[in-house]
Parts: sequence; C-alpha cells; structure tokens
Amino acid sequence: MQALDETSQRSQEDLFRTRLTQILNKKHPLFQLSQSIDWSVFEKGFGPLFVPHKGRPGLPIRLVVGLHYLKHLYDASDEGVVEMFLENPYWQYFCGFEYFQHEFPCDPTSLVKWRKRMGSEGMEMLLKETLETARREKVLSSTEMKRVNVDTTVQEKAIQFPTDSRLYHKMRKVLVKEAQERAIELRQSYNRVSKSSLLMQSRYAHAQQMKRARKETKKLKTYLGRVVRDVERKLPVPDEPLNDLLAMAHRILVQKREDSDKLYSIHAPETECISKGKAHKRYEFGCKVSVVTTSKKGWVVAIDALHGNPYDGHTLKQSLHQMEQITGLRPQQVFVDKGYRGSIHHPEDTQVFLSGRRGLTRSLKRWLKRRSAIEPVIGHLKLNHRMDRNYLLGREGDKINAILAGSAFNLRKLMRVFFLFLFGWDFFEEKTLQTPLLLPVLA
Repeated sequence: MQALDETSQRSQEDLFRTRLTQILNKKHPLFQLSQSIDWSVFEKGFGPLFVPHKGRPGLPIRLVVGLHYLKHLYDASDEGVVEMFLENPYWQYFCGFEYFQHEFPCDPTSLVKWRKRMGSEGMEMLLKETLETARREKVLSSTEMKRVNVDTTVQEKAIQFPTDSRLYHKMRKVLVKEAQERAIELRQSYNRVSKSSLLMQSRYAHAQQMKRARKETKKLKTYLGRVVRDVERKLPVPDEPLNDLLAMAHRILVQKREDSDKLYSIHAPETECISKGKAHKRYEFGCKVSVVTTSKKGWVVAIDALHGNPYDGHTLKQSLHQMEQITGLRPQQVFVDKGYRGSIHHPEDTQVFLSGRRGLTRSLKRWLKRRSAIEPVIGHLKLNHRMDRNYLLGREGDKINAILAGSAFNLRKLMRVFFLFLFGWDFFEEKTLQTPLLLPVLA
C-alpha cells in the first residue's frame, strides 16, 4: 500500500517537471543514437535471466546496457560512468529516463555483478546490435562484409611488471593474510624483514649492484618457502582456496627464467607474456585479441580474447566463426599479414590473401593494400575504448572487455554519422582541416 502511495505521489510530481525530450537537442548524435538502437532486443535476450517476484527487483536492462555502452564509449570506469550520469542529461536520456535524475542510478558494483551474470556470450549481443543499427541506418551493407581484415594485438592486464623478488614478497603476504583469517599461528610472518629486503633489492638493482640484488632476492625466496612449509605443517588438509594459493606458491618457487608456462601475477594468474617484436615494448603481459573489421569502412564485426598465446594462423577459423555467429554472414575474402602463413590453418570456404602476395589482379591488389587499415582501428580500441589495459577479472573479463571495446568503436562510428547529419559535411571537412585532432575523437 505504501509503495502504491509513493508511485502515485511520484507521478503527480512529474506533472510539474519538464521532459528531457523538450530540453535536449533532438539532432544531437547521442540523442539520435538512443533512438536508433533497438532496446527491446536486450529485453528479450536478457529477460529470461531474471526471475520476477523473487528477491530484490533487478535494474532496468536498458539502464545497465546503456551504462556499459557509455563506459567504453567515453573511456570511463564503473565509478566514473555512474558519477557522470548525474551531470549529463544526454546520458540519462540514452539510458531510458524521461526526466532529469538527481540521484545515482545504481551502485557501481551492480555493473560488476551484471557482467558476471551475462558473461561474454551475452556481451556479444551488445556488439551485434551496434552492427544491426548500422544496417538500419544504411551505413553498413551485407556486401561490405564479404571482405574483411583480420589481425591480432595484445590486451594488457592491469598488473605490475613481474619480477621474482616482487612475486615472492606478494605471495608471502597473501599466504600470511589467509593463515591469519583461518587462525593459523605462524612461527614468523616476515612482514618487516621481507619489506626491507624488497626495498634493498630494488635499490641494488637500480645501482647495477647485481650480486647484492640477487642476495636480497634469495632472502625473499627463503621467507616465502618458510611460510609455505609452516602453513602446510599446521594445516595438512587445507580448504580449496588455500590449496590453490599453496599450489601457486610452489609454482613461483620452482619456476625459472627460461620456463615457458610461468606465473606472472597472483591476482591474475591467467596473464601471459607475449612478444610482438615491438622496439619500444619487447614484452607485453596480458592476452592475445583477434580483431575482424570490414575492409572498406573498418566496422568491427568480431573481436575475441584468446588465451594460450596461440599462433595467429590458428586463430583465423575461430575469428571467422565468431563473425558468422554475430552477423549471420560468412566473408568471401580475408586479408591478413604474414603472421597468418600456413594454408593448412586457413578455412576452406574462404579466400585468404597474405600481404606481399604476388600475381593478383589490380582489384585484389587494392583490397590487399587496405589490410593495413585495421592498424588504426586497433589503436583507437586501445586509446579510446579501454582495451589498452584490462581491469576486469579472469579470462571471462578479458573477453568481456574486448567485446565492449569493439561495441564502443562501432558506436563512435555511428555518432560520427549523426554528427555529419547535424552539422553537414562542409562543416566537418572545414573543422578537420583546421583541427586534425578532431578526427580521432569522431572516428
């Protein structure tokens, strides 16, 4: 009864409020974009995952989907996108509100829980809808998706640069904390001396006194080994979380520099060391991401995070399969670089052209030159849409972050189309000539 009274009181108050549609510029790109997206697709797709009349009511699906779109579109964190939601009426209209809101729409942790429930398969629906919107606006045709460019890049994880000394120190800290939570009385925690040894090791290494630095590293390794043995003695049958931590500790203690399957982070054990041959960054720590774009206009039609540091050629079939699932179309011609060499890895029903190939027709030569157009797309994904450093947890978080980055890139291209409708091509051409930095913002 009280809830009905509150609802009627709120509806009466809305009679004296001005709707957002009467305040906002209806030609604004974000306003146009909010009306072009078919939000009912998400209601049908995500609705069965929520149980009605049981527990606390879930957040509106359009609100959560809109916040995720805006988060990666404007490179904001979970906290940042919720905070900026209050300041921007266009964001509020994009998320489905009729009147200006003066309170936070949700807690930032709700976005984390929603991503866990949807998973990477659910996030593919967000990427699919951006492509369907482009089709409805007639800026993306089925013919254009017959030719695609494919390439891989590295999505780095949010970890510190791994060193043996820091790994020993952090692993010991985690084990001591877990032992204290289980009321295990250790002989010694080594908190003070381990911190001192880590500090001296970094100072000696910076001063190129490597013999002294190795001595401090050996101390840190000894401290970790003592704590591991002490925990195993006093708790012979540990629970599953502690058992996993002890297995990681043993792995850190025995791994060597030349080993291939090494542990680089404690909170993100899925992190891999990948070398792409870059002069300024020899090693990158994260996972490999395969990106598929249309050859002509560069729409992201498939993007997936791949673990195990696979050979680029092995990822081609999986990437094209993901594109077929999202768009419902199979490309006829694929243009790749020389990292995809090996015809045994190429799909049989698709023509694959490697850069540098000779004996092609004039038309195919032009399309092969367009292969390098995927490089700036990857640059925008990293620089503008949160794929340069992934803060989401686990392997599923790697996939979700990559898919949302691709969705945001397509939304930015759609906003560019609506921007041209708002100001006209002459304005855009004049401004980009005067201000070249405007292009990355609208790309």
